[in-house]
Amino acid sequence: MTDNLVIIPTYNEKENIEKIIRYVMQLDKQFDILIVEDNSPDGTADIVKRLMKEFPDNLFIMERKGKLGLGTAYIDGFKWALEKSYNFITEMDADFSHNPNDLLKLYDSNKNKGSDVAIGSRYIKGVNVVNWPMGRVLMSYFASSYVRLITGMKIMDTTAGFVCWSRKVLEAIDLDRVKFIGYAFQIEMKYTAVKLGYNVAEVPIIFTDRTEGESKMNKSIFREAIFGVMQLRLRAMLGKIKPVKTV
Repeated sequence: MTDNLVIIPTYNEKENIEKIIRYVMQLDKQFDILIVEDNSPDGTADIVKRLMKEFPDNLFIMERKGKLGLGTAYIDGFKWALEKSYNFITEMDADFSHNPNDLLKLYDSNKNKGSDVAIGSRYIKGVNVVNWPMGRVLMSYFASSYVRLITGMKIMDTTAGFVCWSRKVLEAIDLDRVKFIGYAFQIEMKYTAVKLGYNVAEVPIIFTDRTEGESKMNKSIFREAIFGVMQLRLRAMLGKIKPVKTV
């Protein structure tokens, strides 16, 4: 077991899961991996369990009863990581849209450069997105602009899903009160960290859309983000964003 964990939620990722696990395992720095598996009918869990025999000390699986949402997958993973005493916990997709090599940069930002939360940012240096249609690029970019306008956050990539959290931040956030499950989950977690006074840094990455498997994107996810941001702002104005304990 290392001091850092990568959480990868999966649903029907048989085309990608073995490749992403092997890629992470061969990095210069050792990372443990927790797969949060939502009962994929394509056999994703069987592939992970086979690989666990090869990486018994560094690869783990959490099997859930069904497709319960990205946010709840990460919340369950965060709680597991805190119980196991990891100091750095990173969210990452299974489909190589997040380059595993960038795990090293996010970890270094928190471990050695003073950040408490390190975001793999598509927009901190222009627009660094590959294989997205222009309409989706514009929707994502302007969604982050909308979030900054409503919340006052300075973060350029507010919906980013490639994030390294220091343990103390996740301990301070009341994970049982996190409300959202899609893109709004990513916004809510970042907004809460900012409101609690933690140092959030953006680390430039290049985001490459998946080439295998199916996208989990849908209109309800974007709708949740649009209206969820207003709810977050209201909760902050009412003083409802508070740490679990004094930090």
